Order: sequence, then C-alpha cells, then structure tokens
Amino acid sequence: MATPNRARREYMFKVGLTGGIGSGKTVVSDRLGVLGASIVDADRIAHLITAPGGAAIPAIERTFGSTFIAADGSLNRAAMRERVFAQPQERAKLEAITHPLIHEAITAAAEGATGPYVVFVVPLLVESGRWRARVDRILVVDCDEREQIARVVTRSGLSPEQVERIMATQATRAARLSSADDVLRNQDKTLSELFDEIDALHRRYLALAEQGAASDQPVGPPA
Repeated sequence: MATPNRARREYMFKVGLTGGIGSGKTVVSDRLGVLGASIVDADRIAHLITAPGGAAIPAIERTFGSTFIAADGSLNRAAMRERVFAQPQERAKLEAITHPLIHEAITAAAEGATGPYVVFVVPLLVESGRWRARVDRILVVDCDEREQIARVVTRSGLSPEQVERIMATQATRAARLSSADDVLRNQDKTLSELFDEIDALHRRYLALAEQGAASDQPVGPPA
C-alpha cells in the first residue's frame, strides 16, 4: 500500500509550464506561486547546481577544464555558451552532468510540494519529449518571436544574433503551441490584464486539482 505522502504525490495535479526564451515564463510562474501553487523551476535549479559550490561544478571542471569556471567558482556561462554553439556535441557532455542532478532536485522538490497543485517550469519541456506523460496539462506562455528577441536583448545584453542562436536550439513556436493544453498570450496587454488571465487559469487548475483529489485519480491530459 502506498504511503499517504506517496499517494498524494501520485494524484497531485501537475502543470507543465513552458515557453520560448523571453516569453515571460517567470512572470507567470511567480504569479501562480503567489496564488498558492507549488513551483518547481528547472531553470532555477540549473542555476543553483552551477553556482559557486554547486553540485555540478566539480564534474564540469574535470570535463571541460578551469576555463569554464568563473573567478567566483560558478559556471562561466558565456564561455560554455560559445563552446556548445561552436561544438554541438559538447552540449551532450554538459547535459550528461547537469540533467541527472536537475532531475534529482526536481523530484525532491515535487515530493515536498505543499500547494494544491504543482507547476513544473521547464524551458525545454517540449524538446525533452518526456514531460507529456508526467503532467496533467501543458501551459505554454506565448509571444511573437520578434518580441522574444527584443526582451532578451534588453535584459541580458546579448546581441540579437546570439538570441536567435539560442532560439534555434529550442522547439519552434508552432511545436510548442501544438503541444499546449492551455496558451497564455503574453504580449500587447498590461500586467493587470495578464494577471487576470493567470488568476483565471489558477481557478481552473484548483477545480481540476479538487476533481482529481475527490476521485483519488490523476486527472490526466485531455483525450
């Protein structure tokens, strides 16, 4: 017989939140967190394990050399970005180090979730091909590609060409939209208008979570 904690995790309503770089995933997930959802952010976990003293740093230094470790002991992101773009096979080496650690941290965070439902924020959710079976619904945060580029250039200082190179490694906008159960358009609206739409989604997810809890069964994706 499953323990109460394990049973709760099994039947807890799960949302997979994704979107292209610069689409506004963090704004959406932060708002859902304020409303009470448990947020498990793969990107934030990836930053933690590659921060000074992070779990991935020793293996990254052994595999790639000290050039890829910044003075503060964190991953030298600029150097690694150029490395994996110049030599795509190197991305697989990096992911072999980071992905198991990220998966382990995601699992632990989900097990400790206390909200009425859990939101997994996964930038490469569609690309991975594995998340459809792990979540009940996929929420895609969407905006025009030109808007994505402008936002990332403004916040990061990357050139438009660098942003386009990053976007080229991600799923296309069409592929993300075709995988979505819910789409949140994050463009040409005020923050208040966006929050109203997020709040409406939250109420919908609460109702679906209650439905699943009442039946002691996962709600599951729509047929």
